[in-house]
Amino acid sequence: MTRAATFFRFLTAAVVMSAVPALAQTAAPAPALTLELNGAQTSDKGCRLTFVVNNSLGAELTKAAFEIALFNASGVVDRLTVLDFKELPAGKTKVTRFDLAGVDCAGISRILVNHATECAGEGVEPAACLRKLKTAAKAGIAFGM
Repeated sequence: MTRAATFFRFLTAAVVMSAVPALAQTAAPAPALTLELNGAQTSDKGCRLTFVVNNSLGAELTKAAFEIALFNASGVVDRLTVLDFKELPAGKTKVTRFDLAGVDCAGISRILVNHATECAGEGVEPAACLRKLKTAAKAGIAFGM
């Protein structure tokens, strides 16, 4: 075996061995409650908001509800309302729709999660729903905390 081939084998082994501890140290994702604004469509009742929720908190939520603020095109709060997501089983993704009467979807510039009005489940601290909340949006409306 040539000297270059021996060096290349040594170098490859060193790279592989250095990667093993890094792989072993990869931590599991932190527990979270993910709330994605997935759609906003005009309905006969007003504006229908569709959310995709994933509960990876590690415990079932028997009740989860959030107060949200709707901002108009001028950035002014137009309405405060509570969205009740009801039960959210652990490890489950759920799609939920809410019809907001008298709201024009085109007039919403931003939705803010103001606070969690309900967060209950065995072994779940009441502040977990807001503290571990992660938000995302696919509906063309700014959405977050």
